[in-house]
Amino acid sequence: MVKVKKEKVTKKVSYAKWGYIFLIPFFTIYLVFSFIPLINTFYNSLFENYRSGLTQIGPTFVGFENYSSIFESDLLKYLGNTMILWIIGFVPQIIISLLLAVWFADMRLRLRGSSFFKTVIYLPNVIMAASFAMLIFALFSDDGPMNHLLINIGISKEPVRFLTTVWGTRGLIGLMNFMMWFGNTTILLMAAIMGVDGTLFEAASIDGAKSFQIFTKITMPVIKPIFIYVLITSLIGGLQMFDVPQVLTNGKGSPDRTSMTLIMFLNNHLYSKNYGMAGALSVILFIITALLSLVVFFVLTGSDKKKGGR
Repeated sequence: MVKVKKEKVTKKVSYAKWGYIFLIPFFTIYLVFSFIPLINTFYNSLFENYRSGLTQIGPTFVGFENYSSIFESDLLKYLGNTMILWIIGFVPQIIISLLLAVWFADMRLRLRGSSFFKTVIYLPNVIMAASFAMLIFALFSDDGPMNHLLINIGISKEPVRFLTTVWGTRGLIGLMNFMMWFGNTTILLMAAIMGVDGTLFEAASIDGAKSFQIFTKITMPVIKPIFIYVLITSLIGGLQMFDVPQVLTNGKGSPDRTSMTLIMFLNNHLYSKNYGMAGALSVILFIITALLSLVVFFVLTGSDKKKGGR
């Protein structure tokens, strides 16, 4: 008889289950603190539920009447205010952050004290927005140091009332948002640039490419994913702008509600305990944020797909 040797079967160890196990805490937290509140908010938005004095009105099912009331209000005006305030702060932020990131990441410049300057530009990011707003309010008030400086050097004969003009108030809000976030943006972009293969820059320099050409033809295309991430997260943060204009204008969005943002509008409904309207506005804000983020993403990534398809 011929003995048949049994091949030794090695049991493969699958580590996939451990990946799912480690994901359980994330999905649990997301389900409890994000998904369930989101569904609950949409549910409450379909009810009339507010307090009139000591009397509780509702909850009474009204369908989409709360949404109709929101759209009949000054929603578009507050959306425009929010976008303007975001643009005023974001445009100088991204320009200066890109410039600083290129300088700090360029090893050929050998900038001294770069670590110190990185720390300094990031410091405003760790200051509470309310404290920062109070500081700006004190500096630019009618009797503040900035007006004293303008009068002493002869630029103005009388105090400039920054917080009583539309663009004065918007400019201060944009200035605060710029100062608070440009350090964080600089660190992100600098990390992206430092991840680019240095041989690409060396080859371009040998071929005679100038600094601007290297930046536009090599740096920006390579760091484009991080740039899109910065743009979308900044847009989401801009739509959620609240603390800076709330403190600076005492919650009124003055002058004439030209600095009233969507979240300040939402806060007014929450403060008045009109939970149905607040829920409807929250859902609308969620949809606006999602749509704008998707538009930005597909617009900036669509050109790459077209080039790749040619």
